[in-house]
Amino acid sequence: MAEIRIERNPDEERLRELGVFDWPVWTKEASRFPWTYDEEETCYFLEGDVTVIPEGGEPVQIGKGDLVTFPAGMSCTWKIRKGVRKHYRFG
Repeated sequence: MAEIRIERNPDEERLRELGVFDWPVWTKEASRFPWTYDEEETCYFLEGDVTVIPEGGEPVQIGKGDLVTFPAGMSCTWKIRKGVRKHYRFG
């Protein structure tokens, strides 16, 4: 099964190379919900404190400053403890 990839605090240059700051922004209040990724998603967390629990996998902690790639086809549960604001890109 494909893994969630996390880069903790990537530098500005890396973020600029990816064009992160031109990606749309998604926000969500503290909540819990199931999610399935139809395609790969890369996102950069501006704010938040989240635990993502992949189906049949170990929980992953994600928060401010993390650049995260979720694999296509992964089903998981999002537990948001502190409201999320993130840039995101599919595909």
